[in-house]
Amino acid sequence: MEIQTIARDEAVIGRSGAIKLHGPAGFEGMRAAGRCAAEILDALVPHVVPGVTTQEIDDFVYAEMRRRGAVPATLGYRGYTKSCCTSINHVVCHGIPSDRVLKDGDIINIDVTPILDGWHGDTSRMFLVGDVGIKARRLVDITYECLMLGIEAARPGNYLGDIGAAIQSHAEGSRYSVVRDFCGHGLGRSFHDAPEVVHAAKRGTGPELKPGMFFTIEPMINIGKPTSKILDDGWTAVTRDRSLSAQFEHSIGITEDGCEIFTRSPAGYDCPPYG
Repeated sequence: MEIQTIARDEAVIGRSGAIKLHGPAGFEGMRAAGRCAAEILDALVPHVVPGVTTQEIDDFVYAEMRRRGAVPATLGYRGYTKSCCTSINHVVCHGIPSDRVLKDGDIINIDVTPILDGWHGDTSRMFLVGDVGIKARRLVDITYECLMLGIEAARPGNYLGDIGAAIQSHAEGSRYSVVRDFCGHGLGRSFHDAPEVVHAAKRGTGPELKPGMFFTIEPMINIGKPTSKILDDGWTAVTRDRSLSAQFEHSIGITEDGCEIFTRSPAGYDCPPYG
């Protein structure tokens, strides 16, 4: 999600607007939508190989969503025409599926958001295409560790800034940079909602985390500088220095004693190598 101001609604008020608090029905809805999203990424594993086009990936994602009774949230969203995002190598996020062919050594983030019974299951993972070099593999590993450290900090009584602080500390301690131009976001029956979940922050800042909050954590980590730019298509964000970028994303809900990951892989494919 590009950082922006979100309108106020109700419940806990944060910098980016009202943060909704959900009950048991919301958790049930998000569990189902999150599992749907995770199963689609699981099903993609044998198909993300050299020679496949990103449009073929998008076609597969659309078919898998429809087979599960879901629809893609991205299709038609603000004019976007695809069912997923496919971000390769130096693409930070929002890469548009096309006739581009995956090559040996590529890394790719695939981001899917099925809407199932009105609930949004938003998640993304990195995939390694063929024989991937050590530098790229290490970036992917560190990015996943950043995600999980952010999730560890997502518990009631902590603050939203604690999540970003955990991510930033690990990324920069590993000599990588954290993209500031995009952030995680609240979700549920809405695709994008409050709060904005920034991935570089100070501990103890931002709204206090409370049970019933739903949001994504989706750090984008670069080998080079943190700056990005959007291409002329209006969607594709790339690193300005063309350094490699990686991202993982989970949708979570704050519980009474921690958080629940709605989009964890049923097959155990949360971080490559898969299978």
